[in-house]
Amino acid sequence: MSYTLFISDLHLDPARPEHLAALERLLEEHAGKADALYVLGDLFEAWIGDDDDAPFNRQAIDAFRRFSDTGSGLYFMHGNRDFLLGDQFAAQCGGRLLDEGTVVDLYGTRALLMHGDSLCTLDTAYQQFRTLARNPQWQQAMLAKPLEERRAIAQGMRMQSQGNNANKAENIMDVTPEEVIRVMDEAGVKHLIHGHTHRPDVHEVPLSGGTGTRWVLGDWGDLGWWIIADETGLRLESWELSRDS
Repeated sequence: MSYTLFISDLHLDPARPEHLAALERLLEEHAGKADALYVLGDLFEAWIGDDDDAPFNRQAIDAFRRFSDTGSGLYFMHGNRDFLLGDQFAAQCGGRLLDEGTVVDLYGTRALLMHGDSLCTLDTAYQQFRTLARNPQWQQAMLAKPLEERRAIAQGMRMQSQGNNANKAENIMDVTPEEVIRVMDEAGVKHLIHGHTHRPDVHEVPLSGGTGTRWVLGDWGDLGWWIIADETGLRLESWELSRDS
């Protein structure tokens, strides 16, 4: 049976090699079998530019390339951690970058794909940073800095983000229901797939044309998460990463 996979929020980091090992096993298992794999943002804990030649990054790229070389489709979307992922990275993997808010047809079911950070409209401080970080001029200025300086900046940004999030109310860091309804109605879909919030679940959404479904991918920690789509519908599933060790 034909099927498509969705993952997000792996937050790959050399400090957690088990996550990359689990990704490699997933890619090997489904290479040439899955119609496509969609990575909906925050693949890496931090991405400082496609010119970063760290061996860890190369290992991830090579694993994706082996997957795509079998004929399975491969698509990436920017997250709030890896917004500097570029076309060079995607091409090396044999994949393609998608715009936030892309609509895909999943065996007769139309679904809106997002990372999910833009849906958290109550977090105004983050939304201001997001606007800045997605500005092409800001990105060009960042990428013009030496690699080591970018690494130091990324580390500082991660520490600042952790400190800021610790002081935010839970509802501020979750999606705004009205924004979810707005983007789904605007796209004319009954299904939305996203990550970012680290709150895996399936939610009913009261749309103007009936009830829709919001599918939320989880982040990879003790568990790995994916959504499987086939002709029977969509399913959110998890597995113990330690099981793969």
